[in-house]
Amino acid sequence: MKSEEDLVRRSEGESQFASAISVGSSVVPPKGEGRGATIGFFDGVHLGHQHLLSTLCRLAHERNLQSCVVTFSQHPRQVLCSNWTPTLLTTADEKLQLLKATGVDRIEMLTFTPEMAELSARQFMEQVLRNQLGTCLLLTGYDNRFGHNRTETFDDYVAYGRELGIDVIAATLFTIPHSQSNIQNSQSALPIIQHSELNIQNSPPASSLIRQLLSEGSVTDAAQLLGRYYSLTATVVDGFRVGRQLGFPTANLCPLSAEKLIPAQGVYAVRVGIDGESPTLPAMMNIGNRPTFSGHELTLEVHLLNFSGQLYGHELTVQFVQRLREERRFSSPEQLTEQLAKDAQQAARVAFIS
Repeated sequence: MKSEEDLVRRSEGESQFASAISVGSSVVPPKGEGRGATIGFFDGVHLGHQHLLSTLCRLAHERNLQSCVVTFSQHPRQVLCSNWTPTLLTTADEKLQLLKATGVDRIEMLTFTPEMAELSARQFMEQVLRNQLGTCLLLTGYDNRFGHNRTETFDDYVAYGRELGIDVIAATLFTIPHSQSNIQNSQSALPIIQHSELNIQNSPPASSLIRQLLSEGSVTDAAQLLGRYYSLTATVVDGFRVGRQLGFPTANLCPLSAEKLIPAQGVYAVRVGIDGESPTLPAMMNIGNRPTFSGHELTLEVHLLNFSGQLYGHELTVQFVQRLREERRFSSPEQLTEQLAKDAQQAARVAFIS
């Protein structure tokens, strides 16, 4: 039985490697010394990423190799553009947990540096993938590019691989089947509700597309591409206490990560987990600026249905199940209260059955 120290080690070359994590495998353990690897930022670890990593595990173990996913602890653009702030689907820790769940044998979390940015694709394949990681099989995604300026093509990678002793293979394209629910751990199929004009069916999942869908409030469509509900973890902080006066006390949330994407303003049916618990508590959430009360600051407020208890200072994980409506201004608090009662009923139905 490996100890925690065995599972997590600090790699040589601190400027390049953040950590290497052996996570075990859901497949027959490899016997060879080499590695089959794939590389990418993997924001969201969506269904396309999962397809790629499943293929990697299969190919690597067919050749008695260790399957290894190579990723980065922060977005490379943050190093290249110091004033750029990413909008991410997953934090580094969330991404690590999701990658572990894919069954890969090893995760190499690289620290992207200006020196690494200057490496050509061939230099990266030689110095990092082959010399430091022992890669002899490289699986690339259908649109994956790496190396300085990212100008090389798949054919270039294949040619470099022949010179370096790395077999380079392109993964097959994964698309979302028509009218198929891809949500994990659901008690029933999640209905496909199109809030967006984009057609996600028969199209490859992409982190950029998922960000666009969430920015439009299309959380149901985004979930179909992620294979799970999009979630946000936040700390409960003091708020304006207006919800309590209306009969719908809310927990005001401050996200733990400023880089995590916040979906479009509106009212959502959500599920909530408290302090690391699995999100199972039905709730409704409002993202907006409280127009009925002439608010201007963006707030995130969640009302847990049929819940009583103190939440200040606790961490809540919110799963976005479905957008119910846009945020709008009501002519009186009484009208708002009437609408909130309808929202709560709809949120309860959606959160319980999905």
